[in-house]
Amino acid sequence: MENILVAGANGTTGKKIVNLLNASQYFKPVAMVRKTEQEEQFKKDGIATVLGDLEKDISHTLKGIDKVIFAAGSGGKNVIDVDQEGAKKLVDASKKANVKKFVMLSSMGAENPEKASDLKNYLMAKHNADEYLKLSELTYAIVRPGSLTDNNATDHIELEKSLNKSGSISRADVAQTLVRSLHDDAAINQTFEIIEGNTLIGKALDTLS
Repeated sequence: MENILVAGANGTTGKKIVNLLNASQYFKPVAMVRKTEQEEQFKKDGIATVLGDLEKDISHTLKGIDKVIFAAGSGGKNVIDVDQEGAKKLVDASKKANVKKFVMLSSMGAENPEKASDLKNYLMAKHNADEYLKLSELTYAIVRPGSLTDNNATDHIELEKSLNKSGSISRADVAQTLVRSLHDDAAINQTFEIIEGNTLIGKALDTLS
């Protein structure tokens, strides 16, 4: 089984990612959290944790890690240091650790942040982090969902490299898309947008080439 570092494991989407990985026959999650008190919720389920703050040195968090999911976010409070520079820091550390794949949770609108009426700073930070990953020589997948909801998983999405329309999607379906993107044969060096739709997640990912 491959060890997957989940940056942002304590977030709403991050917790869903960790639970999916924990139930997987292919992957084993390592939940990266900022505070000691955040570890217990994972440890009680037998899930490995590592303390790491994206605003500080995080090279130690990659020990024994095969692949990475970046699902961290500052919630708009500190987009440069966390969403942008924190992501770049983890990309650099992943390169040094010879990580096999880096899956980035980005956002719809990150392709052209200058067109955004709101969230411009956030989308610019996501854009810069995405571009940094693309140039890193790491194998990557960049997943850009529409607005996130707390609805139940449908296991279905609409996926295009550029959807040219807005829409929403459940965090549960986003988490599943990120986990499916970890596979060696899925979404190799691809950037794509997703919203709720009618295509099974695995089938939708198969359309990427």
